Amino acid sequence: MNEHPALRILQPDEEVQVQAAVGDTLLVVTDRRMALANAERLMLDVPIENLRRIQLDIERERPATLVIVPERRQDEPQVLAIEPRDYEAIVRALVVVGQRFAGISAEETG
Repeated sequence: MNEHPALRILQPDEEVQVQAAVGDTLLVVTDRRMALANAERLMLDVPIENLRRIQLDIERERPATLVIVPERRQDEPQVLAIEPRDYEAIVRALVVVGQRFAGISAEETG
């Protein structure tokens, strides 16, 4: 069985905290980074501290929209349509990243 491209990049000592399937795309949050890939290519691979913004918009009659914006301009922002069946896994990933953001902010100010 072929390993998903988002998992092939991981280091042996890297801990996967959340995997969230979004259609044919896999979002992976580890103790170090966020990666996003479909079967053809790796779309995003950035350390958590290099993420600038993540936005989730949920509408009543359309798929939700997830926007991931990295700090560095060379890392392309990603926009995904999220079906209701995928909300729970995406929200778990966002909680992990949000907690990391809070920890990074606390380190910078403390």
